Amino acid sequence: MEVRRLVWLVAAVSLALASMARGDPQVPCYFIFGDSLVDNGNNNYIVSLARANYPPYGIDFAGGPSGRFTNGLTTVDVIGWPAARSHAHTLAAHSRREGCHAALPASDLWIAVICYYHGDQLLGGANFASAAAGIRAETGQQLGGRIPFAGQVQNYQTAVETLVNILGDQDTASDHLSRCIFSIGMGSNDYLNNYFMPAFYNTGSRYNPEQFADALIADYRRYLQVLYNYGARKVVMIGVGQVGCSPNELARYSADGVTCVDRIDGAIQMFNRRLVGLVDEFNALPGAHFTFINAYNIFADILANAASYGFTVTNAGCCGVGRNNGQAPCANRDEHIFWDAFHPSEAANIIVGRRSYRAGSPNDVYPMDISTLAAI
Repeated sequence: MEVRRLVWLVAAVSLALASMARGDPQVPCYFIFGDSLVDNGNNNYIVSLARANYPPYGIDFAGGPSGRFTNGLTTVDVIGWPAARSHAHTLAAHSRREGCHAALPASDLWIAVICYYHGDQLLGGANFASAAAGIRAETGQQLGGRIPFAGQVQNYQTAVETLVNILGDQDTASDHLSRCIFSIGMGSNDYLNNYFMPAFYNTGSRYNPEQFADALIADYRRYLQVLYNYGARKVVMIGVGQVGCSPNELARYSADGVTCVDRIDGAIQMFNRRLVGLVDEFNALPGAHFTFINAYNIFADILANAASYGFTVTNAGCCGVGRNNGQAPCANRDEHIFWDAFHPSEAANIIVGRRSYRAGSPNDVYPMDISTLAAI
């Protein structure tokens, strides 16, 4: 597929943090790949049902609705500014950049990154994430436009060509990229909006869970290799969380609306175990430092010890309608693990983001947390 025009959305953190003192960046740039858990507005200007640029999304975000699928910060916002709501070093040079200076048309639905930053601002990284995106190209297609993992990687390849032009030569660009953090969070939609959605997809009848995990990992491996070939050396692979505990899946499949759906979470654990294998595989390559964030384990701990984290509602969203979605929006948002039927609240994102950046237990990461990776 020919890419005729590409526009960027630089990795951003909440405007609510704008008044805080900027610390020295730990790495020069932060590149983000993923889905609605980390999309900060890339789907706003494409024809898609997977958009969150309207209230009550962003009710606790200083700039209002931004396209983030939560009430405030996403996990990558928190990782970019590790001690959210307090003074800290930024993870990357432009991790706090926010704003949309242009709404340029995309020449292809895969290229939906619509906020353009000129010149050296791209040196600080970019967020390529897209809500409804999956590892598989067809994932999320019932929701309309989105940028699958392949499209996000293609956009990054074009970004690298731009960086080479900015920095003057490929060696300088390679050195710059080797010090950046690359964050990848893919796979949730391949289960939510593909494998466990038989009304739209036949993957559940074509593959058993082990086979489907193998198929996903084969694609994931191919895209990782492209990223490595284009300079990615410090790579964070974020595992899929407990999708079977989300309000939507509880409402659909849980007998009591509280007990997590084992057949969904069991399939996800098969995928996550294979991600750990990819970490070992890629760490054998020259200069590579890959790590796995066990979002499943972190989220399981939050659910099991909800009260100790200040949560009182674990099975219903703070906004939305229906049995497990809650009312829109609730006043006690910091007491809800989930913001809507699928996505965590800012309060939950802060916990996951902080434990990804600096592990709370040895089971949170393999083999290192992001703070350690940044220091290499």
